[in-house]
Amino acid sequence: QVQLVESGGGLVQAGGSLRLSCAASGSIFSIAAMGWYRQAPGKQRELVASISSAGGTNYADSVKGRFTISMDNAKNAVYLQMNRLKPEDTAAYYCNCNARTLVTWNRNPRDYWGQGTQVTVSS
Repeated sequence: QVQLVESGGGLVQAGGSLRLSCAASGSIFSIAAMGWYRQAPGKQRELVASISSAGGTNYADSVKGRFTISMDNAKNAVYLQMNRLKPEDTAAYYCNCNARTLVTWNRNPRDYWGQGTQVTVSS
């Protein structure tokens, strides 16, 4: 029902910046929130940042002050500006969309996931 496509990942040097983008498409009725998760080899997937449709944000402690999440409601897109990147930020980053579809408009929103985009920070 909802498809998410991420872009913007790549290889950067420590201290550099990247901007991730994620566009949602499909039979979307409403989006409650969108966010970014990441998973490094041998580690569990963790929340990096999230933003509600009203604009409220949450960040992992490890990225506060360095990353900024934003959402464009008109485009059903979410962005993650990553500054002062560190090698420990290296991971596959996944876009998440908590949304209701045209089929599930009267139900609780569900999570949808993108395929991921790789971010590698070299030292």
